[in-house]
Amino acid sequence: MSTHRVGIVGGDGIGPEVIAEGLKVINAAGVKLETVDYDLGGGRYLKDGTILPDSVLDEWRSLDAIYLGAVGTPGVPPGVIERGLLLKMRFELDLYINQRPFVDTAKGIDFIVIRENTEGTYAGEGGFLRKGTPHEVATQGSVNTRMGVERAIRYAFDLAGSAARRKHLTLVHKTNVLTFSGDLWERAFNEVHAEYAAIATAYNHVDAACIYFVEDPQRYDVIVTDNLFGDILTDLGGAVTGGIGFAASGNLNPARTGPSMFEPVHGSAPDIAGQNKANPTAAILSGALMLDFLGETEAADRVRKACEASMAGEITGSTTSVGDQIAARL
Repeated sequence: MSTHRVGIVGGDGIGPEVIAEGLKVINAAGVKLETVDYDLGGGRYLKDGTILPDSVLDEWRSLDAIYLGAVGTPGVPPGVIERGLLLKMRFELDLYINQRPFVDTAKGIDFIVIRENTEGTYAGEGGFLRKGTPHEVATQGSVNTRMGVERAIRYAFDLAGSAARRKHLTLVHKTNVLTFSGDLWERAFNEVHAEYAAIATAYNHVDAACIYFVEDPQRYDVIVTDNLFGDILTDLGGAVTGGIGFAASGNLNPARTGPSMFEPVHGSAPDIAGQNKANPTAAILSGALMLDFLGETEAADRVRKACEASMAGEITGSTTSVGDQIAARL
């Protein structure tokens, strides 16, 4: 069994606590990791102004993956860490796929959202005119390239056609109002679909998808959508499958020109940091996604199976206790 080099960013708040449990479970699954720790996040920024140095990015390019807990600290202005660390990481390492699975076995829910991760409204195009005056104007553009849209769509079609899925892919957008970006997404989707005749497809406006997520999430297998809609929908997906504390994600570079990054969807929860109260299941499931990407699929399946009891409410307790109980099931 090979050893994988993984960068560890515990981050802020409960981040280091839940990542410690994720590493505990990965070790219990028999996977060897060579870990490199990085002190990054809101706390580091408040200490010395560091966010994400280019020297660290250069180091990361030699890693197999990055495992991140959560970032965000009271006292740091909004957007500083999000854009300076998380978005910079996505753009510089070309983490163009955000993959978030949602499973609730009791309800028969099992779908995956594929979110384009490097374009759209998060690309940073925009600015101010007459800032600070009564006539201020703020613009925020949505950047959509054929290359960026198509590679996300192709990834989603490939995933929908894999043995574990049900051969169905839904495009979610707002083509009736966003007539430029929506047109590009719809045309690219239909043209790529011609190469995947075995995959059934559907289209939902994003507002309709929000209703279906609540009333009929069982209809979905794989969903592909843009950056902003994917960000919103995946939080809702967590809410309808047990809560955000069970929501895992992978920020993927499928071309493997650099490491991919794996993180729970929840935030840093500074109000309970250091109290051993946070549920580490989302971080552990994110670790399972990392194992999949590293080729440790058998171990990843065992970790997901061990987490089922936590998701069903059969495992409860402190952060370390939940981690111990999941590890014991391996």
